[in-house]
Amino acid sequence: MPDSVLVHSPATLSNLGCGFDVFGLALAAPYDTIRLTRSATPGVRIQHLDPYNLPTDPARNVAGVALLALLKQVPEEMGFELEITKGIKPGSGVGSSAASAAGAVVAANALLGNCFSKMQLVDFAMEGEAVASGARHADNIAPAIFGGFTVVRALEPAIDIIALPAPPLWVAVVHPQIELKTSDSRKVLPATVPLGLAVRQWANVAGLVAGFMMADYDLIGRSLDDYIVEPARLPLIPGLAEARTRALAAGAIGGGISGSGPSIFMLNRTEATAQAVGAAMGGVFAELGIACNVYVGPVGTTGARVVEED
Repeated sequence: MPDSVLVHSPATLSNLGCGFDVFGLALAAPYDTIRLTRSATPGVRIQHLDPYNLPTDPARNVAGVALLALLKQVPEEMGFELEITKGIKPGSGVGSSAASAAGAVVAANALLGNCFSKMQLVDFAMEGEAVASGARHADNIAPAIFGGFTVVRALEPAIDIIALPAPPLWVAVVHPQIELKTSDSRKVLPATVPLGLAVRQWANVAGLVAGFMMADYDLIGRSLDDYIVEPARLPLIPGLAEARTRALAAGAIGGGISGSGPSIFMLNRTEATAQAVGAAMGGVFAELGIACNVYVGPVGTTGARVVEED
């Protein structure tokens, strides 16, 4: 077994419109770079090689908490030296905290001879997500570990993740530079949902799964609409409605808010269309005087993975 590994852990989309807290999709990039080294000193020590000034106390760091949860299940006493270079900006709405937590436990598993299953790794990484968002959830963690398109069928009484292949797709993501806390995004969600609206949402959930499995892009596009969560969050993201309108006019299949926002994603058939869609969405925020970052890239077929061993 190696003494040190280097892992790339990808950005992810969650919800995918109709699948609130259930659907996730891995991206090929951006990604966090994580170096994990076996240590004779018990516990976890963390160094951040990026400008984001994230905590290095393992009890307050998402990757550190995930590693501590994993170490509780290791019979022998051991420790890790962890170096994190964030390629995914915190608060960007594309699974930054999930990437760090998932990448750390995948790296640890490699150093331990892959003794833990992917379901167990999801469990450990969710402890880190709880530090970031206040709740254990897996909609970003699952694609960060499994890759592709994932369905979080259940977390209790046991974690049940369904990993499905995604058809060739290109993603355009725009991240407007506005602050939107996950807690604020959740406060606006409706406590009850009319049955008729729920039926329409369930139909889209089924349609989106079928669309991915059959590589039916038109069905994917028709099924991305969210009738429950996105309408409630629309006022929190200026320019969202116009960005969607221009993205569809530029050829996007469909899309919506990534996670709790403020990022907006759009799925596309080709790279050229994705580039045009990204530019169209970026133009909306430029007109509003809001700085934004635009990412264009393919869906990721793998989750966090070891790229180097020493």
